[in-house]
Amino acid sequence: MISAEAGKALKVITGSSRFEASGEESTVAHAAAELSGVFSPLVPEPVGDTGDVCRIFTPVGTPFYELRVTWRLFYRAAAAGDKPPSGFTRLRIGEWAAAAPDEAYVQFACRSQKLPGSAQSPGRIEMNVERMRVFKEPEGDVEALKNAYATVTHSVSLAMAKELGCEGDAGLEAHPSLDPA
Repeated sequence: MISAEAGKALKVITGSSRFEASGEESTVAHAAAELSGVFSPLVPEPVGDTGDVCRIFTPVGTPFYELRVTWRLFYRAAAAGDKPPSGFTRLRIGEWAAAAPDEAYVQFACRSQKLPGSAQSPGRIEMNVERMRVFKEPEGDVEALKNAYATVTHSVSLAMAKELGCEGDAGLEAHPSLDPA
């Protein structure tokens, strides 16, 4: 599901390079099939379907981290003037992206045979990676953490775009641009 680059980023986030096994349905392929099943270009605003891709857990006996990877459908493009929430840095990934020291999201437009009607109105998909059960401010190098979350989120976004068969990988590059927008 993730690139080698994202694997290194997970180590920055969690301090671990090993993780607990996910459930059989916790895959990008399963999430893409679920997303395809609910996509409709005719759904009015502000409805947005959401779903889980997977959870990432550090191994038992190590400091506990739980990351949640989700998808969400949008029915409009992000506006050029949209600002990220407080604590997030806007990035040049996909149509719209932002990262914080404990979360990142990437929105991209997808035209694909797996998304009926997307030739006329592309599916806009947001992938999100966030740390769950956070009870305190992230510790460590805040910029490194933002970049790590952005790298992991870019990787799952690209994996989703490829799984859905989005034209031109939905404009997502092979490597994330971590430069602020």
